[in-house]
Amino acid sequence: MNAPERFTLNMSRFIRAPREKVFDAFVTESQLRHWHCPRGMQVAACQVDVREGGIWRTEMQARDGSRFIVGGTYRQVQRPARLAYTWKWEGEHNPMSGMETLIEVDFAEKDGGTELRMTHSGFPVGAARDSHGQGWGSCFNRLNDLLDPRGSAATVTLLGDTRSTYTRSARMGLAEKGVAYTFQNCGPHSAEVLAVHPLGRIPAMLDGEIALWETSAILRYVDESFDSPVSLTPGTISGRVRSEQWVSAVHCYLYDTMVRRYLLQIFFPKGEGGQPDRGVIEGALKDMPAQLAALDKAYGNNDFLGGDTVSFADLLVTPILAYLQGMPETARLMADAPNIQRAQAVMRQRPSFVATDPRGQA
Repeated sequence: MNAPERFTLNMSRFIRAPREKVFDAFVTESQLRHWHCPRGMQVAACQVDVREGGIWRTEMQARDGSRFIVGGTYRQVQRPARLAYTWKWEGEHNPMSGMETLIEVDFAEKDGGTELRMTHSGFPVGAARDSHGQGWGSCFNRLNDLLDPRGSAATVTLLGDTRSTYTRSARMGLAEKGVAYTFQNCGPHSAEVLAVHPLGRIPAMLDGEIALWETSAILRYVDESFDSPVSLTPGTISGRVRSEQWVSAVHCYLYDTMVRRYLLQIFFPKGEGGQPDRGVIEGALKDMPAQLAALDKAYGNNDFLGGDTVSFADLLVTPILAYLQGMPETARLMADAPNIQRAQAVMRQRPSFVATDPRGQA
């Protein structure tokens, strides 16, 4: 009888750190706690006995408190060049519980850093291999954050135009969470953006090899993936609902009225003779008061739309309102919205707002 087919995962990653340091990150408990789980989780417990025949074990904890336990036995320990160990999930609810696979990692010096090459073999089905590939990719992002002198800026890249309100929303979210990142200033449909976003829109983001696009998705990923005392998600169901309502309102109503039909008509006119199309602008100005009134009512006596702290809604609304406050005809409309003015004065004082001001930025 033929043996059942087994599936193998092959991955490589360049780490800008000495080979000895990268190897030690795989076998040192204090370092494993920083990276040996995907983003959005934490290592709750970790034990290693780094010798051939020694046992290792890691408990990963998700945001909801659920735990995932994996462990195995070291088969080969050749510091700093090679490491091989078994990988076995525990727990009756894990579909791969009890199934043993093998991990082999080679560490090679390259270009002043280390090329890490990993083979994870013995998966019974391709889906299990692929899901582990996603998990390992996220783990390696955290490893790179830990070891590269640039921190997460070596792993996370945001692509967009500093003048774009959606790009600024993403940048403010990264700043609020304290995530270091590399910013690549490029326009929609550029080759760089199309390599990440299939429809060529901005912003787009890379976390290692993980491609992310659409501002709401980027903000959600940043909020749930990076360790920080700051949460962009309101802590109550009512706050989350209010925030989500205004996130949707920005996408469905406010952006069209305030940006597409007003601001873009002024800054990038496409009317006759290269002039702004006043018909389109007047239509936007007609729709704007009702939207501003609804937003003003939503703020009420609060400075934030989702409760007592900044949420996704505030990050999406604020860059748009910042532009409107600088335009004479819309500034007059906003004069009738005292709650908006008060709340925006608070937002303008936040470091995330100051740091992402598009004026004077390349």
